[in-house]
Amino acid sequence: MALVACKDKTDKAREIVDKSIEAHGGAKYENFTAELDFRKFHFKLMQNNGKYQYERISKDSANNEIWDIINNEGFLRIINGNQVTLSGKDITKYTNAVNSVAYFVLLPYKLKDKAVNLEYLGETEIDKQQYDKVKVWFDKEGGGKDFEDVYCYWFNQKTHLVDYLAYTSGGPRFRRVKNRQTVGGIVFQNYENFAITDTTIQAYDYDKAFIAGKDSLLSLIEQKNIVLK
Repeated sequence: MALVACKDKTDKAREIVDKSIEAHGGAKYENFTAELDFRKFHFKLMQNNGKYQYERISKDSANNEIWDIINNEGFLRIINGNQVTLSGKDITKYTNAVNSVAYFVLLPYKLKDKAVNLEYLGETEIDKQQYDKVKVWFDKEGGGKDFEDVYCYWFNQKTHLVDYLAYTSGGPRFRRVKNRQTVGGIVFQNYENFAITDTTIQAYDYDKAFIAGKDSLLSLIEQKNIVLK
């Protein structure tokens, strides 16, 4: 019975996530090129039926143009048009930096990745809205550097959009959608990023801490100048 119950929670969570992906853009995610600005970086995110390439472009204090690129083949860094050799440590560092931005920009689509595990945690209410709560964690293989972290997502039962999310990486964090815009059929979201001051609770209970006022606004997560091709 326990195995059946666990499978039911997984199937329910997958159904919720699939509906949310459809609401956020659906098939549009499979083949697109998006460009946007995030903080001091310009990003170019490309996907084409399973193939992907994510680029982060910036300039350093000496006005050198730096391209950090990850795709199905791996990572490379190009400075002023020339590929440079990096240590394994730096490759991991820059790969994670590019991936983390792409991951949040492409939510909830990225919850389709093979390394993702899902569990339905039930219904809850925030600000007079009803939500389905889904716990997310990752397999070690393909789960990235933070594969042991636990995430949680709150899916609006009416719109199927992601309105809130929580995670433990870098400290207890709870994000609330500040505004959203639809560009080329894909929904892009900005967030208010809160620190949860009660560090004794699990990520899937951060909504309770937020409702109780046990939070502190840290930053705004904003994507600007979005263009979809």
